Amino acid sequence: MPDADKPRAVVAGGSGFIGAALTKALSQDGYRVVQIGRSGPDVRWGDAAAVRRAVDGADILVNLAGKSVNCRYTDANRNEILRSRVETTRQLREAVQDAAAPPRVWMNASTATIYRYALDRPQTESTGELGTGFSVDVARAWEAELFAGDLPDTRRVALRMAIVLGDGPATNVLVQLARIGLGGTQHDGWWFPHRRYRGIGAHPTGDRVPWHRSHGRQKFSWIHIDDVIGAIRFVRDGDVSGPVNLAAERTSDNRSLMAALRRVVGARVGLPSWRFMLEPAMWVLRTEPELVVKSRWVHPETLTSAGYSFEHSDLEDALRKVIDAEAVETHAR
Repeated sequence: MPDADKPRAVVAGGSGFIGAALTKALSQDGYRVVQIGRSGPDVRWGDAAAVRRAVDGADILVNLAGKSVNCRYTDANRNEILRSRVETTRQLREAVQDAAAPPRVWMNASTATIYRYALDRPQTESTGELGTGFSVDVARAWEAELFAGDLPDTRRVALRMAIVLGDGPATNVLVQLARIGLGGTQHDGWWFPHRRYRGIGAHPTGDRVPWHRSHGRQKFSWIHIDDVIGAIRFVRDGDVSGPVNLAAERTSDNRSLMAALRRVVGARVGLPSWRFMLEPAMWVLRTEPELVVKSRWVHPETLTSAGYSFEHSDLEDALRKVIDAEAVETHAR
């Protein structure tokens, strides 16, 4: 079929590993994919007229734009993490409002980190409690921009993603920790006061270093990249709207996660690490300990209620598939 006759899918912020996988999947599904990004390749942010032309007449719109959170939360990075999410979402919302033929569905990335630190019960879309602090404030502002205004012809969905397993930053950090011998249980605890996790935005929440006596039992919600793509296809073809948790049904905890990682990468030694060890290690890796010490316990209530069947439900099998794929790619090079 000529490209002009194909339905159009707009993918914003598609340069990352999720965006690359989604662009490939949508192309396989018969879409002509138009990408919006800082440097194109089809449309650039800030060119409002071009963004409107891309969105007008599109069948679906998926926004994954935003600075990676795999960084230190300096003031500059904090501001850019917030700005890059809210402003791109606002540009898209204005384009959808102005469109003569708006997309029938708009899926916007969000994060499962919007929920509170949870050890007592899973957080669902209907009963989950939102947390406080920097990451939560970013997610709140992100979703508020998505759902602002009246778009009667466009179904809007916030994809609250858990840690995505694949060739992405979160998985790479975890694998590095296991390979350098820090693949043991990770314990939260006291650390010197700092303000990197303080609230941000118009209504900031939280102003202290969040720490808990987790004893390595902090929950680890995750989803394999295959199921991210599967869930997006499922949402596209269904009728769900509002927040949707993208997380596997079987949540793990830190002890089980790190034990599985050690087995998968073949690490004989996995030293347990406390917060006072993690902080300098994460400084060297130029990321934040929040990745491994926050207890994320998220359940995909909306997806499972609507009938979605997960391809990957076992954490170790999912990790092994990621590592095996990495080895094949490295060998191919």
